Order: sequence, then structure tokens, then C-alpha cells
Amino acid sequence: MFGNSDLKKTDLYAILVGIFCASLIVSNIIASKTFELYWVSLPCAVIIFPIIYIVNDVLAECYGYQKARMAIYLGFFMNLIAVICYNITMFLPAPAYFTADAAFHTVLGSTLRLLIASFIAYLVGSLINAKLMVYLKYKNEEKLFFRCIASTFAGEGMDAIIFITIGFLGTMPLFALLTMIVAQALFKTAYEVVVYPVTRKVIQNVKALDDY
Repeated sequence: MFGNSDLKKTDLYAILVGIFCASLIVSNIIASKTFELYWVSLPCAVIIFPIIYIVNDVLAECYGYQKARMAIYLGFFMNLIAVICYNITMFLPAPAYFTADAAFHTVLGSTLRLLIASFIAYLVGSLINAKLMVYLKYKNEEKLFFRCIASTFAGEGMDAIIFITIGFLGTMPLFALLTMIVAQALFKTAYEVVVYPVTRKVIQNVKALDDY
């Protein structure tokens, strides 16, 4: 995949972390819009958010838990910086000719409840995903498919439980809330299953690179 380039394993780590952080920030922006898939409404973030877990799998598998955890923490702080910047810009008064101020607030604004839900869900889900990926590798290094899917299901499942419960409990019927949790976890895990060949190929090529 990486051909005969001079790319080193340590260089690729920085690239993967960049993709990880960018995907996280973008997913939190597009999460404000939902779409309907048959009878279930899902936030548009489910389109890109699984990329975070795929990269997380690659980091945990190829670089270990500590490096994956570092990327998770970095993503958390990058997202926090983005949220702070959004709120500063929303606080600044807009000139009279700027007619999109309300739309700007709608897209980039978020309630404190949803922000807290998002941050907690991301941290817990991502750390569980990375930790389980490494733990299962220690138990059986051969079963890469099982490790990727199991760790993603556990991480995405916990992410969905925390985010939807904190963010929406009391705002919708309990059955609808539970349906949304299950639908998100299954959708994101199915996403990982579909793109698993790509995940496996990336992991194989990263492992083939020189460390320095």
C-alpha cells in the first residue's frame, strides 16, 4: 500500500493521529444533523465516526495501548480547543450584513448537556476499544478480525449508551432511546465489518514498515 516510499512507522503514526483528530472534530460538527435509515433516525456523525475506531484499532494493534491512548487524549484536547473556538466566535457580535449568524449558531452551537455527553462517551468508548484490542491480541494474536469487531462493538456500544443516555434521557420515550442506542452500536459495528479488509491491509502494511 505504501509502495517503496521512505515512510517510517513512526512517521505514519503522526499521519494516523492527524486523521484520527480530524475525523473526531468533523464528526462532532455534522452530528447536529440527523438522517433516517428505514425507521431509525441517526446522527450524520455515524458516517465518519467509525473511522475514529478503525484508526484506533490500527494504532492499538501496531503501536500498542500507550500510543493509542495518547492519540485518544490528543483528540480529546483538539476537540475541546475546537469547541472553545466555536463558542468564542459565537459570542463575538456579528455585523449587520452577516445574515447567517443564526445558522452559524445552529451548526456549531451545542448544549452543555450534549457536550458533556459527547466528551465522556468519546473518552470511555475509545479507551475501551483500544484496551480490548490490545488485551485480545495478548490472548490470541491470530484472530485479527475478531479483535477488530469485538473491540469496536464494545467501544461503540459503550459510546452509544453513554452519549444517548446522558444527552437524551428524559427527552424521548425510553423505547426510542434504547432503539437509538442499539441502532447506533450495530450500524457502526457493521461499518467496521464492511471496511475490515481496508483495516487489515493498513495494519499489515504498517507492521511491514521500519520503526525508524
